[in-house]
This record gives sequence, structure tokens and C-alpha cells, in this order.
Amino acid sequence: MSKIFRKFLIKQFVLVIFVILTSCVRPATNEAWIEKTLEHITSQLRKAALHYSPEKIPRSCDHSDNMVYADLEDWTVGFFPGSLWYAYEITRDSFFLSQANRFTRELGPVSEINSTHDLGFMVFCSFGNGYRITGNPSFAEKIIEASDNLASRFNPKVGAIRSWDWGNWEFPVIIDNMMNLEMLLWAYDYSGTELYREVAIQHANTTLKNHFRDDFSTYHVVDFDTIHGDVNIKQTHQGYSNESSWARGQAWALYACTMIYKYTSDATYLKCAKEIGAYILTHERMPEDFIPYWDFDDPKIPYTYRDASSASVMACAFLSLSHYVSSGLSKQYLKMAENILRSLCSEQYLSKTGGNGYFILQHSVGNFPGNSEVDVSINYADYYFLEALKEYMEISNYAVQDAGN
Repeated sequence: MSKIFRKFLIKQFVLVIFVILTSCVRPATNEAWIEKTLEHITSQLRKAALHYSPEKIPRSCDHSDNMVYADLEDWTVGFFPGSLWYAYEITRDSFFLSQANRFTRELGPVSEINSTHDLGFMVFCSFGNGYRITGNPSFAEKIIEASDNLASRFNPKVGAIRSWDWGNWEFPVIIDNMMNLEMLLWAYDYSGTELYREVAIQHANTTLKNHFRDDFSTYHVVDFDTIHGDVNIKQTHQGYSNESSWARGQAWALYACTMIYKYTSDATYLKCAKEIGAYILTHERMPEDFIPYWDFDDPKIPYTYRDASSASVMACAFLSLSHYVSSGLSKQYLKMAENILRSLCSEQYLSKTGGNGYFILQHSVGNFPGNSEVDVSINYADYYFLEALKEYMEISNYAVQDAGN
């Protein structure tokens, strides 16, 4: 029996065991866990909106309530306004609508920035959700301006958008950058400007070609030669090692490939998303509560940190991916997302009400090797948790009574 075939059989066996185990979990007939979580979300975000200001956007908070704030050039600046938009969608409480508008409008100058690839996170999570919900044309104008600046970072020789303007790399492209392509694809649909789609698709194809290993784990950073477009080096900058599987990188990849398929209907991206999904679903070091360790290959597992932010992004991605696959796979993906959400909604991962700087979740990991934001509450964990919860409630036909205030 060949080594490749043996690995295939092992992978299929693990997948069958996963299906058996998850099928034993009782379907959600009692939604008390959602009700309890909604009360927590409403309380935390209401206090946060009143406590913080557009000049002091909350980025992260540790267990000693030490706060880190996001300025207008911080890649996470759009997540808190985006969380307020999701809170309004979930609760229909006009308080969150007014606060989402207030925090989003003050981010206006962000769309003028051209020194980062993170404009999708910064602008589309705030103005994008705002436009989707309100149809405010001024929000669309900001998205188009940001899309122009993001597209200006594209190098045709490399076939990708430059990620970072710091460090010793020649032309670094990180897996996170795939997430920012949604803004460009939306801008194409909105404006009809071909450049946005061309840049997004070329960048996506370059990433699929160079960032993934044979098992569909992903490198974090690929550095390119700008003369010939060749690869200089492949690394996992925020993971345990260059050849390790950084959990949030896997989450970004799963989410982004699913999203690109949604916009393009190109089966290449769907196939990639399914392979990444299988990698996550069958991984031998995925914990029983489905909240991944910060890196799948940390040798200290199980005595190392979990990452709620990766789990939140994975839940979003699996929920979205469930719409585009066969009924059998769809059930697996939906069950995985539900398992993640149920764990995140437990006392182990929800912040104490009134604590943790009014964040919703705790136990996320930002940059472990850099000793930055390790085992803390982080705004993007909250954002994708809310996105996943909203999607799960819609799929489950779970109705929230209109707050009407």
C-alpha cells in the first residue's frame, strides 16, 4: 500500500469518526443557550458603546483589564463598529443602529489610507455592513475609495497585493490578505469597474498556488521577488514554526476561499475551501470542544492556549460553506459550526458580564511569537462571533423579538 493511499485512508477514517461523534450530539431543540448569550451580548455592547468613543476604539483587553486601543491606522479599527451593526441586526434595537452609525461615520479618513492591505477589515467590516443594512450612499463612496487604495498596492509581476510595508521582506503576501478581497469583489459588483475583480482574482490565484501545502495547511507569509515574481521564502510568521499550522491562518483561508466562491462561482475556490475544511474537521489535535489551540503544531498541546478568534472565524466559514455543498457535507459543516458556537457561548469563553473591558469573548491569541495579545479579549473575535451567531440564527429560523426602542 502506497504512503499516499495510506494517508488518504487515515484521513477518511478520521472523517467518518467525526461524523459519528457529531451525529450523537443532540440537535438544538432548546435554544436557552442562545437567549443567555444574547443577554450577555446586549449588556456588554451597550456598555461598551457608552463607555468608548470613536477616538478610543477598543482593540483588546487582558485579564487585568489592561486595555489596548485602535487608532485610525490600526488594522482592527473597523471591527467594533462592525460588531455594533451585527448587534443591531440580531436585536433590532435602535440603540445599536445609532451607535453603529456614530462609530462608523468617524472612520471616514480610513478610506484614504494606501499604506496597508487591511483596508477590507478596516472599511468593509464597518462601512460595508453599514451600507448593507442602511443603503447609505456615502458609505458606498468610502468603500470605493478604499478599494482604489487597496488595488494600488497590486504588483502585476507578482500577481498579488502587497501586505506589509515593514520588515525585511521584498514583497510579503500573507494569508490574511485574502479576507480583504471581499471589498474588491463587492466594489466590482457595485461599480462594474473590472480592475477590482481582476486584482482580486489574480491575488487569490497567486495565493492558492503558493500558500498551501499538500495537506491544505497554509503558510502565513510568502515573500516574492518583484523582478521575476518568483518565491523568495515561505514562513509562518505568527505561528509556532515556519512549517506549522497557525490556527487563525487556517481560519482565514477557509473563510476567504468560501467567500471568493460565493462571489465568483468558480469551483476552484470551492474545492480549496472543502479541502481546508476537511483538514480542520479531521485534525487529530482539534480539542473536544472544537476551540482550536493557537497553532495545531505547538508541541505543548494540550498545555497551551486556545484561540477563540480562530474558532469564531471558522464557525462563520463553515456556516457559509454549508450553503454550497451536498446535504451530507452541509450537515457536517453546520454541526461543526454549532459545536463551536455552543462552546464559545459557555462560561469558559464568554467574558464575565461587566468585565474584560465589555468584550464578549475571552481567550483569544493575537501574536504568540511576538508575545502580543496572548490569552486576551480581542475585537475581531467578537466581530466574527457575532457574524457566526447571526448566520446560525438565520439558518435555524431563530427569531428575536423586535426591541422597538
